[in-house]
Amino acid sequence: MIIDLSLPIDDTLIETHDAKIDRISHSQGVEHFNWVVMNKQPGGKERFEQGKRVAASDEIPDGEMLSLEVVHASVHMGTHVDAPFHYGSMCEGKPAKQIMDIPLEWCYGPGVVLNFTHMTYPQNIVKDDIIQALQRIHYKLKPMDIVLIHTGGDKLVGTPEYVTKYVGMMPDAVEYLLDQGIKMMGIDTIGLDRPCFEMFKEFLETKDKAKIWPSHFLGRRREYCHMERLGNLGAIPKPFGFTVSCLPVKVRNAGAGWCRAVAILNSSIG
Repeated sequence: MIIDLSLPIDDTLIETHDAKIDRISHSQGVEHFNWVVMNKQPGGKERFEQGKRVAASDEIPDGEMLSLEVVHASVHMGTHVDAPFHYGSMCEGKPAKQIMDIPLEWCYGPGVVLNFTHMTYPQNIVKDDIIQALQRIHYKLKPMDIVLIHTGGDKLVGTPEYVTKYVGMMPDAVEYLLDQGIKMMGIDTIGLDRPCFEMFKEFLETKDKAKIWPSHFLGRRREYCHMERLGNLGAIPKPFGFTVSCLPVKVRNAGAGWCRAVAILNSSIG
């Protein structure tokens, strides 16, 4: 049994960095094919603009070519993995790993889901909340477990509250997980830290460095990855004893990559 834990790259959502998807339909693909081919030929662009074509629709099977979508989007849209390079240029005194450098062993392993759906905005998850959540399920974390933070935040997707009112994680909670040997964690909100506009406001008012992206910036001195924008964590039928796969797309020289995160049951490892 495989449970999808991923949200799509969605160009209908209004966000800080909106996605835009150019869609060329099957029927439009015939015209696109003509443009691609003729644009490479001497004088082809001019002939195309004059209405000439190298292939008509009735010469193509069913009058349809292949569909094509061109995505213009941040690597932080949809479900994705943040690499240490996202947090800063250096990590633990060395150049930070980019997404294409992340060991795949970090992205496939025993899963543990911790339930924080009883918490609501403006609450945030702290170390003691993590400890209590583990006690409730009678589980002791092992190095390389993949920890999934279930807040129910994905139910707000498409609303302003998804961006502005959600339960985030404080640095002491993240550091506690790192102390247990965790290298990959994930959350079902738009971000790991508390809502960004609150952080921005407090930082600009106080210029206190601890107010801005503290859980992300923790990754400058301790190496780890995290997933954001997970979904469907409530569908996992048990808190542990399953496998998580969250292999990220290899985007060259990038700090994050989209992933299709899934929980695999009846095939646990570790």
